[in-house]
Amino acid sequence: MKNRYRWLTIVALAALLPLAPASKGQSAGSTILNVDYQSLVSRGDLHYETPASRSEEGLPIGNGRMGTLVWTSPTSLKLQINRVDVFATNTATDSFVERNSDYCCGVGLVDVDFVDFGEDVFPRTGTQQHLSIYDGLLSMEGRGVSVRALAWNDEDVIALAIEDKRENPVPIRTNLRMLRPPVVKTRNHTAISELSTKGDRIILRQQFSEGDYYNSSALAVAVLGRGVKVKTVTEGELSLVAEPGAGAFTVLIASASSFSRSDDVAASALRQLDAASGEGFGAILKANQSWWKDFWARSFVHLSSKDGVADYVEANYNYFLYLMASSSRGKFPPKFNGMLWTTGGDTRAWGSQYWWHNVSSYYQGLLATNRPELMEPMFNLYSGMQESAARAAREQWGSRGIFIPEVVWFDGLPPLPGKIASEMRDLYLLRKPWEARSLAFRKFALTKPPHASRWNWKAPGKWVEGEWVVPDKGAGPFGHVVHILSSGAKIAFLYWERYQFTQDRDWLRERAYPILKGVADFFEAYPNLKKGADGKFHMHDVNNHEPVWGAQDTMEELAAMQGVLPLAIRASQLLDVDAERRAAWQELLGALTPLPTNDDPDSLDPRKPGQPRLWTNGRKPHAYGDGTDRSYHTIVPGIHYDLSTLETRNDRLMRTANDSLESLFPDGINSQTKIDSLNPSPRSAALLGRSADIEVMIPSQIGAWGEDETVRLGRNGKAVLRNRLSLLEGRQAMDAERLGRALDAVQLALLQGVPARPGGDPVLRLFPAWPAAWDAEFTLLARGGFLVTSAIREGTVQFVEVRSRGGRECRMRNPWGNAEAVVYRNETEAERLTGSLLRFEVAPGETAVLVREGSTLGEFKRVVRRDE
Repeated sequence: MKNRYRWLTIVALAALLPLAPASKGQSAGSTILNVDYQSLVSRGDLHYETPASRSEEGLPIGNGRMGTLVWTSPTSLKLQINRVDVFATNTATDSFVERNSDYCCGVGLVDVDFVDFGEDVFPRTGTQQHLSIYDGLLSMEGRGVSVRALAWNDEDVIALAIEDKRENPVPIRTNLRMLRPPVVKTRNHTAISELSTKGDRIILRQQFSEGDYYNSSALAVAVLGRGVKVKTVTEGELSLVAEPGAGAFTVLIASASSFSRSDDVAASALRQLDAASGEGFGAILKANQSWWKDFWARSFVHLSSKDGVADYVEANYNYFLYLMASSSRGKFPPKFNGMLWTTGGDTRAWGSQYWWHNVSSYYQGLLATNRPELMEPMFNLYSGMQESAARAAREQWGSRGIFIPEVVWFDGLPPLPGKIASEMRDLYLLRKPWEARSLAFRKFALTKPPHASRWNWKAPGKWVEGEWVVPDKGAGPFGHVVHILSSGAKIAFLYWERYQFTQDRDWLRERAYPILKGVADFFEAYPNLKKGADGKFHMHDVNNHEPVWGAQDTMEELAAMQGVLPLAIRASQLLDVDAERRAAWQELLGALTPLPTNDDPDSLDPRKPGQPRLWTNGRKPHAYGDGTDRSYHTIVPGIHYDLSTLETRNDRLMRTANDSLESLFPDGINSQTKIDSLNPSPRSAALLGRSADIEVMIPSQIGAWGEDETVRLGRNGKAVLRNRLSLLEGRQAMDAERLGRALDAVQLALLQGVPARPGGDPVLRLFPAWPAAWDAEFTLLARGGFLVTSAIREGTVQFVEVRSRGGRECRMRNPWGNAEAVVYRNETEAERLTGSLLRFEVAPGETAVLVREGSTLGEFKRVVRRDE
């Protein structure tokens, strides 16, 4: 155990560092548990006793809009400032024809150089670095130099409090560097970088333009508490040289961005410097501590097990929430491939577009954490592209509603010329042979970014005698993501869930319903969804996500329709709108062909002797399958849309769900099972109530450090870094995808609010998939607008505390089987409930506590803290 969970030693060391007094406020209004959030959260801290050996292992700080990893060289402190709203180009670009060449988010590089001549300040031994995730404060102690760093939540400023304790102080240089040469032309695209000064402040401004597109950013740096001189180092670098002296001073780094040519982003960054200068580091730290204290009090999970595994899961759970609070409170969500943590300039594997499958790993579980503000960037992204998604549905597919592709730019999809759109429809719907595509279409497609969904049939190109030559992938108009239609439905489901979690009727009307209606209308009018001779609607020539192209009745698309149509119907009923559309959706839903299984004679994977009935990814014929089990086996209805839940009253369906999950693991699910970073199987296991699988899958997906402080994960065998990020997506694509998947599965194993069918009323279930060897306490938000606090010890549920936001009946599966449950209100016994389904009213803002008959409230009241 000591070798496998070496991280425990590291957090124990972290506990020895001085921390502010623990907050003893009650857990989100809990009347039972008094939670010491700081002692719980701080177990997720990072502590390095040696400098990061590579920049990607730096320690992350951010305010949700701007952020950086902080790393060191022997003589310097280093940062690359990134923002969520800086994009070199947009959906209309014709200039980035090569894969991974488009870029985003980088604003500039800042180094604080402590040594002109003398000893290293961050040597291999004797350098301590500690990131406190409870208050977002990074502390670093080197040889004669200490640094505290934070990202100010109120303004877009990163502040560095530096103390020079050396016997012979020397000038300290704060260098501001461009990410690229001053002018970079990439075909029709231009990137301009300009350095300037204003008094004793230095400024880096970037401008990106191509046609009508424009984006600019600014980075401004100031030094407080020391006299400084501005020095020009090179054409691409300015320096603020602080006079030598012992004692403390502060470096402030402000950033700004805009998509408007009329905005002066440099002035905006300087205003934020003024605000930070007026406050000073101490006041900024105090404001941040208040913000983070409130953030952590919204919910919590406290996990423990004798072998330390559950404790390890808890630490990573809280660390992921820290990462999202530090990167997901801006205009756009952080990019899955790097987030705000890239350190290599413009280098970013997978470029600047958003893949929903990757994005979902960050957002699928966040609603239950009771921090809806972390979801807003994702919702803003997709709501912001509704107009272009409606145009794309018409132009690309000849449908109605909205089409949200799997891969999309931050601003959606560009309009298409009329003739190109018409030919695209004929080609992509297989009404025209691929070989007959026109010269005009070929020329138009030649310069389009190959990762974009519309053009993803393009294989890697090459330059031949100065000409860019791009073959297709060998399957006509099909590619990995061209014919994926289901992503919009998965996104729409999260809009619906947001309504269910918050009971916000305005949200349902203004934000969720337009997306639900748009996706439902798209499927209902899709030209290749046709009624067959059997009287059922069949879907033709679409993908089953990336592994299967051009198949019939694919699971992803049929499940999407079975999932989203009931939600559109229910939402229209709640809002009393669109009765005619509701009837059309209901007609389609009632006549959809069944989900594909291996019983089907034309299944992509027909049933073998002795094999159980399994869900499969579609029916033949198909244009391409990648030759692995991913091409044929699936658990999609056990992951998305509430198609199979613990409330489902269909034994055959649930057997198929369980058998399908097991089929993905032919060697069984055991301690040797490897769960890849994006694998949704832990979510499925939780939704199916498979607690033994959860005990294996979640730690496997997170990964654990071995003797060399790394763990090999996934098929590509890449390592988890010391900062718990990984490079599974490629160069400079630091990610926390596996931590997001794990957070989602942890919460579903602790608490579920699930209906018997899509669009139904949720029923709460306590610890539906919780491992018997793990103890837990939590406060989480559940569908229905209930904030739930509970605890389990040695497999026994202690109590259930339910607080209602909007006031409504709570429906809950009896946590004690059929034993009698006693309901307390205001610490007074109010009623007794029996049966497997408990139903009780909770008024707005009221708290009800349930205990098993024979128990009392007093025996469960306690302080929850982590004792080292």
